[in-house]
Amino acid sequence: MKYRQLSKEQFLELHQEFAQFLATQQIDVKEWEEMKVKKPQIAEEELNIFSDVVWEDVLTKTNYLEHISEHYINLFQCNSKEIIRIMVKCSKASFSFLENKDFNQFFNNPLANEFDFFKASKKYSKERNLEIFELIEMGAQISSGELFTKMKSLIS
Repeated sequence: MKYRQLSKEQFLELHQEFAQFLATQQIDVKEWEEMKVKKPQIAEEELNIFSDVVWEDVLTKTNYLEHISEHYINLFQCNSKEIIRIMVKCSKASFSFLENKDFNQFFNNPLANEFDFFKASKKYSKERNLEIFELIEMGAQISSGELFTKMKSLIS
């Protein structure tokens, strides 16, 4: 398996797509129910294959990620050859990007002295989608890129 198996909730969300996937494998509902009981290893492999197909599709379409923690914002633009990272750090101990009022304070005055910006880029050391997947597994979330674009314009 290239990525990880989708969660039960994700499978429930993708119920229709999974049914279509099974149909392409020429497996109907009755056969699937039988397979889960009589051949659980094969059923598990079908779940793994479907999970990889879904992850591959999602990751290929991903252009931006963000990870917001108490004192840091990490923003990523995932190009075809490299990943660009913008990090915002707050030096004020009582501040938290996770609190709405603090985040709004930052958003209204991002150039205040307590905020430091760092920008870097690096070529992928692994396959692009694997690196994006690893960032997601570490807590990053897929985003529209709106925050990345705003921060990029501030520091350019």
